Order: sequence, then C-alpha cells, then structure tokens
Amino acid sequence: MARFIKEGKKSVPEINTGSMSDIIFMFLFFFMVITNMRESDIKVKFSTPNASEIQKLEKKSLVATIYIGTPKSKNENTLPPGKVSIQLNDQTVKQENLVNDVRDFIATEKESRNEEDKQKLTFSIKADKDIQMRYINLIKGELRANNALKINYATGKKINMNEE
Repeated sequence: MARFIKEGKKSVPEINTGSMSDIIFMFLFFFMVITNMRESDIKVKFSTPNASEIQKLEKKSLVATIYIGTPKSKNENTLPPGKVSIQLNDQTVKQENLVNDVRDFIATEKESRNEEDKQKLTFSIKADKDIQMRYINLIKGELRANNALKINYATGKKINMNEE
C-alpha cells in the first residue's frame, strides 16, 4: 500500500494584476461614451413659465436650444442695452447681427446632423416668463424663414388649471 506523504505548506499563488489596468480603462471609456456633457455655458438668466399641458422630448440629442432672458453679466450682448440677451450656443448675439446669427446657428445645427436626424431636429426656446413676446416672435420668425419648423417651448412644472 502506498503512503501519502504531505509535502510542506503550499503558498497561495499571487493574483495577476496585469489586465486590471485594461479593465479600468474599459470602464473609463464606457462612462465617457455614455455621459452627456453640457455643451454650452448658460450666460442668460431665465425662469420658464409653468404650463398646463407638457410633453417630454424623446431624444435630447436632437434638440438645439435658444436661451432668451436677462444677461448674467454686464459684458454680455443685449438687444435693448442691458435688458434682453439671446444666447445661441456659447455666444450671446448683438441686435444688429441677430438675423444673421440665428440663420448661421440654424445652418450649423443642421449641418452637424446626418440626413435622418435633420428631419427630427427640434429647436427649443428657453425664455424667461417676463420677456416680451416680440423677442420670441423675432426668433420664431427666423426659424420659420429658414425652414426650421419643429419648435419647442421649454416650461416649468405642470400646473392644474382647475385649481386656479
């Protein structure tokens, strides 16, 4: 009969950490791809009005936003001096350049999309509730003149009209 002889204590093999950096970089890349970064720094103060009927936008990546409100700083371009500021992308526009800047903004947004997304592109107007309607109509008219017909008005919370 054979005898089983116990050999000395076996040491536990070390964990191979060579591929750990690959896994970490894979996670990092994954989160970088799925994270939606804010594209523009908002230079306009606005408080959106409340609405009785609201609808959520399906795909936020197909939305180009136009901000209308009071300027956050005195250095910003305003329509009547110091009153109303309109922001397209990262820049506020001057009154004399408004029509051309809006036209360029629409063209840039459309060119940055593929053919299928151009049809679904929505222009969202985030305007302060105290801004005069003439500024919103001015932007809306330029959007229509440049065949940007999907317009969304950003609002606050939904209110119940029966309670008021």
